[in-house]
Amino acid sequence: MTLPVEVLLGLYIGLLTGIVPAFVAGSLGFLVRYFTGVTLPGFGVLVLALSIASIQGGLLGLAEPSIAHSPRLLVAVLVVLMLALYAHNRGDKLGAELPHRLSLTTLRQRTLSADVVELVGSVGQVTVRSTGDVRDVEGYPPLPASLRETLENGSWRLPADLPLSELETRLEERLRTDYGLADVAVTIDDRGRATIEAAPPSGSLSKRVRTGRRAVTVQTLVPTGLAPGDELTIRTGDRSLSATVLGARTEVDDEHAAEPQLEDPSTDESAVTDGGSNPDRTARTATTAATGGGRGRVTVAVARRDVKPLLETTSPRLVVQSRGTSREFEALAVVTHEGYSIRRLTVGSADGIDIDDPDGPEPAADITILAIRRQGTETAAQRHGWVFAPGIDRSLEAGDEIFVAGPDPALETFAEAVAR
Repeated sequence: MTLPVEVLLGLYIGLLTGIVPAFVAGSLGFLVRYFTGVTLPGFGVLVLALSIASIQGGLLGLAEPSIAHSPRLLVAVLVVLMLALYAHNRGDKLGAELPHRLSLTTLRQRTLSADVVELVGSVGQVTVRSTGDVRDVEGYPPLPASLRETLENGSWRLPADLPLSELETRLEERLRTDYGLADVAVTIDDRGRATIEAAPPSGSLSKRVRTGRRAVTVQTLVPTGLAPGDELTIRTGDRSLSATVLGARTEVDDEHAAEPQLEDPSTDESAVTDGGSNPDRTARTATTAATGGGRGRVTVAVARRDVKPLLETTSPRLVVQSRGTSREFEALAVVTHEGYSIRRLTVGSADGIDIDDPDGPEPAADITILAIRRQGTETAAQRHGWVFAPGIDRSLEAGDEIFVAGPDPALETFAEAVAR
């Protein structure tokens, strides 16, 4: 046979006999790297792959003795080696990148990629955009063409310091309120791209108010980032009322609205909607833009007995209650926004440091020790566990591990002092 034919036969035989060695090499590379953190040597992978391929080649040789011709055999061996090395490389890379403890909760608590976050002042924001393919919700009529196009070309600004699961909830509430959608489901990836499933409007504001509650629209100072579903405490003079946000819009939102808005039943006067008494009445209020608050209108659901006191007050004040899925995450975000940091340090000074000592490290007065783990032999709790404030004595010893909080410049100076 001619050389090109021999090469083609060699490629065919190599692919035929290299599948199993490649699978074995890739699996071993993944398992060894995942469980031990060690990369399997490439030479060992080649020897193993050739051993497996020789067994398969021997079986093929029994059926076709001419398979052992030198040109085609050499090409087949090269193909087997390349397949094995490629599979081993991919398996080793997968074993290095795959998290060892992967759960649904961990996935839902993922946050946005840092390069899509925009800083406005000291607050991080993200512009979430639709992927361009809005799906219909099974069991509902299809979306109108105009509404589908609006959602597919839409973008929404949201706070960037929240987990993806909370961002999805915020955007779902915003779409449900802005467009009166009967149902909506949103999935946001770490690049800020939203996959939307939506059902067309089929109800009104009154259908979103639970039985026994009333929807009241009031004019007041609206906090930044207020969204439907937020729980509020409304202070009216000497009383405090519990309420749930149905929608909010500020004067800034009205000036920069990028889309036409449905007629709002409330102008300058407060409006009351009976929960379920008028299902055909449309009352829609958009959410506050994440770019800021200010004077505006807020529609809230309150108990029937609280309607009159709320309407009679001239300057209600809103206090938003935390409803995040990770309050620790939100608390850390607040600390970061104020210019503070939390760090874990190991004390390196052999002489110990008393941070109450006026002659100690200069920034010690600005530093708060949150927790300490002793490396000495005082008690079992101090040897093996963390001791939290306020049960911390103020003397640090060599080898102590500490969590400290404070302004960034002071924290850097303090870290250098205790590390010496």
